[in-house]
Formats: sequence, structure tokens, C-alpha cells
Amino acid sequence: MNDPLIKKGFLAAGIMNIGGVLLFSRAFTNEAINTADPVVMSNFGLVMIVVWGLAYIAVANQYKKVRWLVAVFCIEKLIYVTVWLLWMNGNYTSISALYSKDLFAGIFYSIYGINDFIFMLFFGWVFLKTKSISKDS
Repeated sequence: MNDPLIKKGFLAAGIMNIGGVLLFSRAFTNEAINTADPVVMSNFGLVMIVVWGLAYIAVANQYKKVRWLVAVFCIEKLIYVTVWLLWMNGNYTSISALYSKDLFAGIFYSIYGINDFIFMLFFGWVFLKTKSISKDS
């Protein structure tokens, strides 16, 4: 993977966080998302997902200089994937009810963990790839 493609990966991660939250939460007005997981996906939690997205974008041109921050991004995504898997395990049979209540909330809960898994792998790969070119290894 080349440098411009890696930069685009960081931008994509940021856009997915920011755009996904704003779209599926209808700019923080979709109460079905909050109700389905009031701890992680409260409006505060959704705002923090947007902040993480801004951090990914901020690092896009500097990722080689902050490889340990990229590792933090990987860990952050691992946490969200784990939380999603636990949520899906406890709510798998009721996801259809969530779709009935709100289509956007149903889609959001169906895909956010998959999205985070993909970007977790990306951040982990970038962290490992920058090891040989970083002075902080």
C-alpha cells in the first residue's frame, strides 16, 4: 500500500465516523440509536465518535510521525468491535424490532462493528508498516 492510499484510508475512516454518525443519527436526533445502547451510543458517545473521526483526518498527513497514536486508533476500534459483538450477542434476536422502530438505527447497529473491524485492521497494518520507518520504534 502506498503513501497516498494510506492517507486516503485515514480520510475514509474519519469520513465514515463523522458522516455515519451524522447520517444515521439524523444529526443526533435519532432516539432509537440512543435507546438501543444508551451507554455507548448516547448523544455524548456519538459526539465522541465524531471527535475520533476528526482525529483520524488530522493524522492523515502525519501518520508516520505518530505511529503510537495509530496504535491507539487500532485499540479504540478493537474496543468498539468488542462492544458491538457483545451488543449483537445480547440483541441479535431483537435487531428486527430495531429495524421496525427505525430503519437507520437498524442499519447503524448492523454495520458499525463491521466498519470498525475493517478500520481496526487498517490502523493495525499501518502501525506495523511504519515500524521500520519510524524513529520511535
